[in-house]
Amino acid sequence: MKKHCENNNARTESQQSICAWAEETFGPVTDPKALWDRAMLEMHELGDAIDQRDLSEIGKEAADVMILLYRLMDQFGLELGAQCDAKMAINRSRNWQSKGDGTGSHI
Repeated sequence: MKKHCENNNARTESQQSICAWAEETFGPVTDPKALWDRAMLEMHELGDAIDQRDLSEIGKEAADVMILLYRLMDQFGLELGAQCDAKMAINRSRNWQSKGDGTGSHI
């Protein structure tokens, strides 16, 4: 399986453009937990796509999750990219124990 963890900042969409589209399409969020519920549904669909090794569906379902996370963060005045940057600064300062499956825990 190919890895694609390269720096590619040439995206057309942003958290702002996605949230504007979503609000225009679905209306304002009345309960942020509904976004979380929907993201969990999309995570299950992503899991199914991974089980089937369907690259097209994996990409689409992962994007659905990201879109919902953008919108959820927006409800709290947060920017997802900035939150990832801040969390990575914390992660890089920690010591980690690999679980041998591509995941791990900080120690």
